[in-house]
Amino acid sequence: MKLSVCASRLAGEIAVTGSKSHTIRGIAAGALCHGTATLIAPLESADTRSALEAVKSFGAKVTELEDRWIIEGVGGKFVNSGKTIDMGNSGTGLRMLSGLAALQDFAITFDGDASLRTRLMKGLLDSFSQLGAKVVSAAGKCPLTIHGPVKGGRTTADGTTSQFLTALLFSLPMAEGNSEVSLEFLNEKPYIDITLSWLDTLGIRVEHSADYLHWHIPGGQRVKSFSRVIAADFSTAAFPLVAGVIAGDGVAIRNLDFNDVQGDKKVFSYLEEMGAELEHRSGLLKIVPDRPLTGKVIDLNETPDALPIMAVAACNASGETRLVNAPQARVKETDRIACMTRELAKMGADVEELPDGMVIRGGKLHGAEVESYGDHRIAMALAVAGLTAEGETVINDAECAAVTYPAFIKDFSRLGAAFRTL
Repeated sequence: MKLSVCASRLAGEIAVTGSKSHTIRGIAAGALCHGTATLIAPLESADTRSALEAVKSFGAKVTELEDRWIIEGVGGKFVNSGKTIDMGNSGTGLRMLSGLAALQDFAITFDGDASLRTRLMKGLLDSFSQLGAKVVSAAGKCPLTIHGPVKGGRTTADGTTSQFLTALLFSLPMAEGNSEVSLEFLNEKPYIDITLSWLDTLGIRVEHSADYLHWHIPGGQRVKSFSRVIAADFSTAAFPLVAGVIAGDGVAIRNLDFNDVQGDKKVFSYLEEMGAELEHRSGLLKIVPDRPLTGKVIDLNETPDALPIMAVAACNASGETRLVNAPQARVKETDRIACMTRELAKMGADVEELPDGMVIRGGKLHGAEVESYGDHRIAMALAVAGLTAEGETVINDAECAAVTYPAFIKDFSRLGAAFRTL
């Protein structure tokens, strides 16, 4: 699907959907549960659907109601369906469920779409191998097969993506023995805070150093029945936030809980540092219109998913913005640094690629035909860029926005965005 975008002014209220990070952790926790797991207000999207269908194939029974999913867990003991588990485009789901697969005493094979087959897995698979699992994989990527069970022990973890450590923290408490995990470095630390909040909900105990580089994980733990409300997604909220700042005549965002541990709530602070004015009023965040932005240096190590949309904000700021310290943005669904540099340049941006980020000098954008690369965050960011560009912007393969935000086009159109599908 092609999405046509023309310059528009937005106004009105928008409700943010549930967090993908929280929802997929909740699904994995449900599979571990000795009892019933209730996820209230989960995100229904392509990625979460892949994870949900996977745990069904492992033997969990799922009841889907309008406002909640009820998962009857299998206590972490999966059924051997003999089928390859198709994770679609879900890197988070692949990594988390690979961790649970390493607990099983039979082989489980995972695969996914062309994009997922490019995602790094070697760092996590090496950890499983150190713990005694048998792993078969070409070049450390999908398709891959894991045959456990891991029983605990000592392992090192690759901190390139926090999802590797998250997979270990969800699985090793259920191993027979205790485990010690060490890392040399860790990117995306706030995502580990999300994981720890879930382990607390589940009654799972782990110990760690202040820098999160050393972990002691007692084995033999169990997950009992639980219920949890899925918080709204700050990663998703970044798109209407930036749209409201650069093209808004009074946009408000509902459902945001700033007490939640999601790291991407920092995007709101980034925009305020650049000059945006945001008002918090009884559960509603209002964006004051027509506040000019000024370029800044922004460290995105803890919030690499924000790079595409922050690059668009920078294009609409005066002066120079440097988005730095996010090398892991190159190993997401796409190389987001290279892709955003290339596509914004097509729209007339003065943009420079760095090894770990981008330099953007603000100016006027113009419409162009641009590529999403099948990456939901790139598609949505370029659509927001089109709201202030002169002429028409056409985004190819824009349907990928449904990976995390199925109602993106509908919601933005309701605010006044001149979106048209081709």
